Amino acid sequence: MTTIETNRLIVRPFRPDDWRDLLGYLSLPEIYAFEPGEPVDAEQARALADERSRGRVFWAVELRAERRMVGHLYFHRVEPAELQTYELGYIFNPGDQGRGYATEAARALVGHAFAMMGAHRVIAQCNPANVASWRVLEKIGFVREGLLRGYFDLRGRRVDNYLYALLRSDWRAQIGSSEA
Repeated sequence: MTTIETNRLIVRPFRPDDWRDLLGYLSLPEIYAFEPGEPVDAEQARALADERSRGRVFWAVELRAERRMVGHLYFHRVEPAELQTYELGYIFNPGDQGRGYATEAARALVGHAFAMMGAHRVIAQCNPANVASWRVLEKIGFVREGLLRGYFDLRGRRVDNYLYALLRSDWRAQIGSSEA
């Protein structure tokens, strides 16, 4: 894993000492409105940060100016590997939402995946009621490809998910048009 810097953010591997910032938002019940799981305590946050610091799936998103983690990205290769497809997800601290951090971080990581990781396609899923999440995806050029009905079990209730995708060719077209 590498570190990706934007104007305001550092997208980087997790560190064990990220547990305090992780606790700051994963302990909040509202985080789980569209996500599986339940609020974590300090011990669980420590374990999660430690586990994530040894893996290659979760990326910490840190404010450059404050050196404070405001959220994280989930990014992994979908099997089989020859598909060159990755899946994107994200969770951000509610106190830091609405400032474009998720959009900026996701755009940077997806661009890195296309430019440096050989990605052909990046997919993402979100609950149709999670308007903020699917707006992030659309802002960075993802296309809604479908509705997966009753796809996801969220605390014993089947919920729908939108499926989004962005192709490397779409990304290149966006980059080309933004440089013009």
